[in-house]
Amino acid sequence: QVQLEESGGGLVQAGGSLRLSCAASGSFFRIDDMRWHRQVPGKQRELVASITRYSMTNYADSVKGRFTISRDTAKNTVYLRMNNLKPEDTAVYYCNVRSLSWGSRSEEYWGQGTQVTVSS
Repeated sequence: QVQLEESGGGLVQAGGSLRLSCAASGSFFRIDDMRWHRQVPGKQRELVASITRYSMTNYADSVKGRFTISRDTAKNTVYLRMNNLKPEDTAVYYCNVRSLSWGSRSEEYWGQGTQVTVSS
């Protein structure tokens, strides 16, 4: 079992910055892929950024050049640095990880979400 604790959301003006954090804890062999998604009410959840165990990254076109995903493998923590925020970035941001259990099962877990609100 993996527990995810997210932090760092809040209210910011357009052009500002925020950093989200998501720490994984519990019983697992290792954390593999780590991702950030976001969701606006009435819309589908979308993948914002992902990072593999080998630190290969991928971004949604809408955030390329503004957001940076990183991870601290020793702390089982993933970060999302968001710069030059726009009102359209307003959403609930969810951390999502794929872990490998001690029994060699690949499992997925989701955080509870953290609200990011960008005012114009």
